[in-house]
Amino acid sequence: MSVIVQKYGGSSVADVEKIGHVADRVVAAKREGHDVVVVVSAMGKTTDGLIDLARRAAETAAAGSEPPRRELDMLVSTGERVTMALLSIAIHARGHDAISFTGSQSGILTNDRHFDARIIEVRPHRIQDELSRGRIVIVAGYQGMSYKREITTLGRGGSDTTAVALAAALAAERCEIYSDVDGVYSADPRVVGDPKHLPEMDLSMLGEMAEAGAKVLNAQAVEWARRNKIVIHARKTADAVGSGRETVAARDDDEIARSHDENKNVRAIVGIGGVMVARVSASSLPLFLATAAQEELSVGDVIASGDDAFVHLPLLNTPDWQRCARAIERAVGNATTILGKRAVVSVVGYGLTGTSGALGRVYECLARIGAMPLCVSAGPLRISVTIDEAKLADAQKALHAAFVE
Repeated sequence: MSVIVQKYGGSSVADVEKIGHVADRVVAAKREGHDVVVVVSAMGKTTDGLIDLARRAAETAAAGSEPPRRELDMLVSTGERVTMALLSIAIHARGHDAISFTGSQSGILTNDRHFDARIIEVRPHRIQDELSRGRIVIVAGYQGMSYKREITTLGRGGSDTTAVALAAALAAERCEIYSDVDGVYSADPRVVGDPKHLPEMDLSMLGEMAEAGAKVLNAQAVEWARRNKIVIHARKTADAVGSGRETVAARDDDEIARSHDENKNVRAIVGIGGVMVARVSASSLPLFLATAAQEELSVGDVIASGDDAFVHLPLLNTPDWQRCARAIERAVGNATTILGKRAVVSVVGYGLTGTSGALGRVYECLARIGAMPLCVSAGPLRISVTIDEAKLADAQKALHAAFVE
């Protein structure tokens, strides 16, 4: 039988009633004749709550103390385990056989980086054995085991990566990503009032959106899909089975790119806040980047000009920024100035540089709302501008009105 992999995000499994609804969906897929593997996130805001508990425990000794990343992984990985067991129980109650596995039991091997690990290999032998017995397999997303046999987690949105990596390892027919939105939009619906639904996406464009900070899919997951030619279906959990809109993301498709003329080449506006920006002297940039790597800091855009460089450090997967900042200060000293948190707004599309005039229009839009760019990076698929966080929502609305509407 063909294998399908389904992934359900935290909002889809936020309580027992919603877990029951997911169980109904999973059983329906099994009855259609598929082998089904289900990847689940922690319930609702469980991960945020566990991180808050860890920080409170660290501060029982001294204000500002931060929990070690290894212990954070041990703690937050329990969230998905709760969901997987509850979903397995709900499926059993519906008369179908199911079994739940942790990331390590599923054969997901990662590097030895904590809180933001990367999958290096998937050995799904136990999953395959259970599928051959007719069971539905439930897998805890967001987690794996390092080659040192340590529990690791994959960073925010890591359950997406778990699902796509398993789809690749199992040669699945497709990977279905379920959340509280019915696919991919031209902007965040919580910010822009009426964004356009995008029924089809090529994976290169979806990857650019993810790298720019779009929450619809994890960037590492898109890269796995590109490498392994996995078809992704992004759907809304609340829609009835077989109904509702979706976004289908498939191979890199040059025909999609060619179908967009110069005046309609923008696909989406993406914004992300909480990006720490550092100004580093050019001569000290190698030392700065080496220190960032040693402290397991995520590094975004690096924009160099003359004697200075601006380094973007997204903090989404950095639970211990103050410790990292102290390490940078010790290593680089006066050659670095931490400018504080900023936001990055991006225009994502085809042919954005060259003769399209898109960059000039971006400057005009931002000038109208008083969003002074700190730095700009531009390429054929994405133009990203660093601005004050307070202007992020206005910038997304203005750019969407100018380029998409």
